[in-house]
Amino acid sequence: MPGTSPSDRVWLRDPLAVHLGAGVDPNRAARGIVIDRTTGTIVELVPAGGEPRSGGVPTSGGEPTSAGAVGALDAGGTLEIIDASEHVITPGLINTHHHFYQTLTRAWAPVADLPLFGWLQNLYPIWARLTPRALELATTVAMAELLESGCTTAADHHYLFPTGMDEAIDIQVDVVRKLGMRAMLTRGSMSLGEADGGLPPQQTVQKSDVILADSRRLVETYHQRGPGVQIQIGFAPCSPFSVTTELMRDSAALAADLDVRLHTHLAETIDEEDFCRETFGLRTVDYLESVGWLGERTWLAHGVHFDDSEIGRLGAAGVSVAHCPTSNMRLASGIARAVELEDAGVNVGLGVDGSASNDASNLIREVRQALYIQRLRYGAEAVTCDRVLDWATKGSAAALGRDDIGTIEVGKQADLAMFRLDGLAFSGSHDPIPALVLCGAEKADRVMVGGQWRVVDGHAIGADGHALDKESLIAAHQEEARRLVAG
Repeated sequence: MPGTSPSDRVWLRDPLAVHLGAGVDPNRAARGIVIDRTTGTIVELVPAGGEPRSGGVPTSGGEPTSAGAVGALDAGGTLEIIDASEHVITPGLINTHHHFYQTLTRAWAPVADLPLFGWLQNLYPIWARLTPRALELATTVAMAELLESGCTTAADHHYLFPTGMDEAIDIQVDVVRKLGMRAMLTRGSMSLGEADGGLPPQQTVQKSDVILADSRRLVETYHQRGPGVQIQIGFAPCSPFSVTTELMRDSAALAADLDVRLHTHLAETIDEEDFCRETFGLRTVDYLESVGWLGERTWLAHGVHFDDSEIGRLGAAGVSVAHCPTSNMRLASGIARAVELEDAGVNVGLGVDGSASNDASNLIREVRQALYIQRLRYGAEAVTCDRVLDWATKGSAAALGRDDIGTIEVGKQADLAMFRLDGLAFSGSHDPIPALVLCGAEKADRVMVGGQWRVVDGHAIGADGHALDKESLIAAHQEEARRLVAG
């Protein structure tokens, strides 16, 4: 590549396995992946029996550098070689739905055994006490946990703007930059309070003109376009039971004007379906179409309760769905028809959802949950380990409107997760990709975003190159969590 020195490259050599996608010959990268750090992209897949075409020799006297202790680059133009022989490499996992602030209300006893509407009604007054400092800590905890689970890009749906929280998304932008991840930060909203027939308490809702003005400001200030971008902004009115029809329509029009994506909760529970019929006289997808959301710009959270015709309409319109298996099980919402949605042309991605309805921000764990819950509906042969990994990578990238991440291909961003298959949980396992999913991987050993290490030896590394002080972070986060619940 013109203008690029080989010394700027790293070879992840001889991995146990590389997930290139369902149906793709893994031998295409059997000897590893070459990354250009200056561009942050993948420049070569080394096939079985091959060597990097760019040449280069091992650093440190002919021995490969271990993945746990990267050696200095040779100024003479050698490749840095990372011994990946104990790692499974996947594209960086992509989380398509989350509520970062909810890490503050995990496993709270009053809602531990409630379905969605009761769960929300009890938590809304707690969340209304959110402060800027609490959101900063909650976002940092959520993103660091995601990073260490192999996630490189995360979408957050932040719809809570009580008094004093006008700059909530700005706070999240700062955290994203500090951690060096990629993010789709959505400017959520609630405008339909209890007094007007909605579910949220009045102190948590905003006026539509305030919401739309801030939405425009955030896009003009932070939204980036093109390959390799770090921060994007989307619009995300919370749900049919918490925003007005007018705000849904106005958000769609503004998104089209500014060319950004749209996100909302839809068809998560039967209660929501009943609300739409009673309030609007429409089923959820009819409502979606009535407000101008039935198109390629839209990705939906959950999508559990679509009927056959609705699945066909969503696919034909190019809508995407974030499947959130753990949350759907936790709240007993149902099982999304993910296979039928994908077969109909819907981009299916995975989301961990908020940490108050999942109680974790762990995306590799979500892959396993997706496999098992979907096999209950469709059987083992239809829902393979490769397929669910594709949902967490390629499908999720498509749901967020990105084609530069989500797969391991030449020219794509070097967003990669490396998992070790050691310890008692993997003892006796035989095949690396099935072992990664079936034996229940919990953490990545290494994670790369745009050619830069963001997790080393299982620990998050900030954009400044320093390890995250997790002990101090946890202590401060726990204190804010206690304060929030205590009032």
